Amino acid sequence: MSHHTHQHSEDHSHGQAHAQRTMERHADVAVVGGSAAGLGAALQLGRQRRSVIVVDCGTPRNSPAAHMHGYLGHDGLPPADLIAIAREEVRRYGVEVLAGRVEQVEQVEQVDGRRFRVELTGGHSVVARRIVVATGIVDELPEIEGLAGAWGRGVVSCPFCHGFELRDRRITIVATHPMALHSVPLWRHLTDRLTILASPELIDEEVVGRLRGAGISVVAGEAASIATDDGGNVLGIELRDGQRLVADAIAVAPPFRPRIAPFASLGLTAGPHPSDAGTCVGVDETGETAVPGVYAAGNVTDPSLQVLNAAAQGTRVGAMVAFSLADDDLDRADRTSSNQADWDHRYSGSPMWSGNPNGTLVAEVDAMPPGRALDVGAGEGGDAVWLAERGWRVTAADISQRGLDRLDAEARRRGLDIDCRRADANGRDPFERGAYDLVSAFYASIPRTPDDRAIHAMADAVAASGTLLVVGHDLTPMRSPIDPSVASRAFDPDAYVRVDDVARVLSNHPGWKVELHERRERPAGAATHHVHDVVLRARRR
Repeated sequence: MSHHTHQHSEDHSHGQAHAQRTMERHADVAVVGGSAAGLGAALQLGRQRRSVIVVDCGTPRNSPAAHMHGYLGHDGLPPADLIAIAREEVRRYGVEVLAGRVEQVEQVEQVDGRRFRVELTGGHSVVARRIVVATGIVDELPEIEGLAGAWGRGVVSCPFCHGFELRDRRITIVATHPMALHSVPLWRHLTDRLTILASPELIDEEVVGRLRGAGISVVAGEAASIATDDGGNVLGIELRDGQRLVADAIAVAPPFRPRIAPFASLGLTAGPHPSDAGTCVGVDETGETAVPGVYAAGNVTDPSLQVLNAAAQGTRVGAMVAFSLADDDLDRADRTSSNQADWDHRYSGSPMWSGNPNGTLVAEVDAMPPGRALDVGAGEGGDAVWLAERGWRVTAADISQRGLDRLDAEARRRGLDIDCRRADANGRDPFERGAYDLVSAFYASIPRTPDDRAIHAMADAVAASGTLLVVGHDLTPMRSPIDPSVASRAFDPDAYVRVDDVARVLSNHPGWKVELHERRERPAGAATHHVHDVVLRARRR
């Protein structure tokens, strides 16, 4: 809950025209991969009050599929819709989901112990106590012309994912290795028009006899290309010998490998899958890999997992990581607030305060008679100092003691009496109730919670007839798409309390009157690429 969070920390990659200032973030857990398994782990950890940063490059294995199946309660939902729902769920617990790509993960020694540094495209990084690898696998598709373009639609691999929709259709299984015949009994039950196209070296007369005896056509040959119509619908397979097999859909069982190249420097490797159809990452019963502190979940550990199973495994692994962190904290007798470490590290560098108060604060408060003021997310104290110099009795609250120490030093230098208090806005009774004529929160980095605890804590601190003044950046530019291959986000604004969240809570409360809630241009002199702010002023009745 520190001051000027977005102003100083968010990257410029949405325009990619500004010089980018890189950031090093700190979290309990970095989750690499933001699909079902990664978000399942993140949700479990967020609910344990852990700081979690998810990094996702936006290339899930099932992205070509129009719908997903077998997910109880969400059967038939487009995969992108599930991810959108899941991201909103994790963000409600303060979990950040960053668009970006991980280039390398390495171990580093810091003053607070061994950590993992996750290097992102564009130069940002995340330092974490634990890593969850949920990067999925790569299906190594056969080199058949037109096959990759129809993958996930007319060309499929899983009878559980696509079989019902293809029932009674003409299906051809292209078998390029022995395990490709594993799902034949399932496909045969879904359609009576099943053909197997097998490489000649895979033809075993005994097996072929069994298949033909069950009504399955078996053709020896090799596919050259996939024939489709103008709409991309599969029409059949052209063979290298000139034959053509008519088909409505094609089933393949491609070899697979996990996407773990960024973790090579840690010594994370893949081993053979029990099916001998590819490789995967081995884990123990808790989901931990052979690299201590690095966990894995989802298809990267078991390519057979459907979305529901991957989410369930991720949830369990998240719980195991939570146990691991809690045991460490118990041994150290430590109970640090979720994002305290992130802000303490940021305030260990060069000062972040420009030396000027926020122009909106000056405009809204200058004419108010001085009284008691609470500055939430005070940081290094620009606004708190300005208020104190104008006769306000100021309490400056922040989650970072390092930021408050800087504020206290500046206040003493100016001969000001500012009460500096380390407080977590999401903690138990963080602020004195009904005690302040003005409560301000400018760009305060406060993780969201489903019960809006921090918003109620700020509102409860306002005295009768007092004012709550909340300002945040217009988030629209910060949500614009980026290319993860060249840039990454450093900050996820939707994981934090937004001005609109405050407006929602107060607008429905009979004890409050929202006097102003508007988007306006940033005050002159603000040294930032942000152009607009959202301002809310409310009065307690």
